[in-house]
Amino acid sequence: MLLASLLGTYLDLYFIGKGIYYFPIRPFSAIFSINILFTLAILPIFMIPLLKIMQSLKGWLKGIFVLSISLAMAALEKMAEAMGLFVHAEDWHHLYTFLGYSLFIGLISAFHGWMNGKKQ
Repeated sequence: MLLASLLGTYLDLYFIGKGIYYFPIRPFSAIFSINILFTLAILPIFMIPLLKIMQSLKGWLKGIFVLSISLAMAALEKMAEAMGLFVHAEDWHHLYTFLGYSLFIGLISAFHGWMNGKKQ
C-alpha cells in the first residue's frame, strides 16, 4: 500500500506540475497542490481488495480484471470532472487514464507478487 500511495503522490505532483490536470476541490488546498485524500487514503485502501482479488485470479483473467478496473477508473474520472472535482488540460484524452491505470495497477500487482514470493 505504501508503494501505491507514494507512486500515486509522485505521479500527481508530476502531472499537476506539468499542468495536465488539477483538483479544484481538495483538502488543505493552501498547502498541497494534490488531493492528499485520494493519494494517501483512497488509493491505498482501494488497492487492498483489488490485490486480494488479483491473487485469486490466474492468467488472462487477471489481465481482464486490470483492464476492467482501468476502464472503470477512466469512467469515474469523467464523472469527477462533471462534478467539478477534477479538471484536465484541453488536450487530455481519457484513453491516457485507462492506459495509466493499467500500468499502475500492473506495476503494483507485480511488486506485490514479488514481495509475497520473497517471503515464501
